Amino acid sequence: MSETFTAFVVNKTDSAFTADFQTLTYNDLPAGEVLIKVAYSSVNYKDGLASIPDGKIVRRYPFIPGVDLAGTVAASSDANFKEGDEVIVTGYEMGVSHFGGFSEYAQVKAAWVVPVPEGLTLKDAMTYGTAGFTAAISVYQLEKMGLAPANGPVLITGATGGVGSIAIGILKRRGYTVVASTGKDAEHDYLKQLGADEIISRTVTSAESPRPLEKEQWASSIDAVGGSTLAYLLRTTKYGGSVASCGNTGGVNFNTTVFPFILRGVNLLGIESVNYPMELRRQLWEHLAQDYKPTMLSLIGQERPFAELPQVLASILKGGVRGRTIINVGA
Repeated sequence: MSETFTAFVVNKTDSAFTADFQTLTYNDLPAGEVLIKVAYSSVNYKDGLASIPDGKIVRRYPFIPGVDLAGTVAASSDANFKEGDEVIVTGYEMGVSHFGGFSEYAQVKAAWVVPVPEGLTLKDAMTYGTAGFTAAISVYQLEKMGLAPANGPVLITGATGGVGSIAIGILKRRGYTVVASTGKDAEHDYLKQLGADEIISRTVTSAESPRPLEKEQWASSIDAVGGSTLAYLLRTTKYGGSVASCGNTGGVNFNTTVFPFILRGVNLLGIESVNYPMELRRQLWEHLAQDYKPTMLSLIGQERPFAELPQVLASILKGGVRGRTIINVGA
């Protein structure tokens, strides 16, 4: 191994903020049992926030962002992993308080590491990343609550984003009728290619209403938007259905009543992926390699070289990214 490597480093002092590529050594990395040669990372909205001075994600500087990575083990003091193993790391403290995946090498706790299951490449794993894993948890939890294709259509909000795009693909693979909500008219063909059977406007799903309940329409839904959209979903979910809430791009507050819960038995499911239990985490990655794997997974991920990371980070903050952007750290 080379004694030095390249990483994307953010730093903040009283007088300046910088975000650029720097040459580091292994001694610069935080403690951890597993040293990983990173092949791919991916870009999430949280990573975009980590790249700006007022993003309120990074807890101490200097810092390497990146909440996702996939690569091969370069060295390990943990018996569960050996040199050459292909692995995935998403969530936990990585990219928030522990140096992340925007680096040619990362050193992490063995307890965070997932072996890449048969059926997935390293690139596939980062096409999923945190967004795909969140989509998988959402589908898993909805089906635990009784969702089945015969129950009716499932609505996906924020459909062109990473969670939404992969959720459409998973549900279509599993035989569901999928309705996608978006405000991007130019992306209708993309959503249909992923498997959306119907597309409705974001103006419909974000509309305010004085009514506590409206016509029952959705067997369940996956919501990455929050705000008024979440209130709409609760008003329009069918009896006994569920809403998987996993995002807040439309706001953190919403107004509703108890009536969806006590008159229709609607379930509001909170979806959290950062600290998801490892045993279930591994099971869901197995699902993502097999029965959850979208047939159009390659359409969702757009690969960019490591050198273009700053431009991608700026774009995701402006809502300019469709699906998932994979960073080829070796390019």
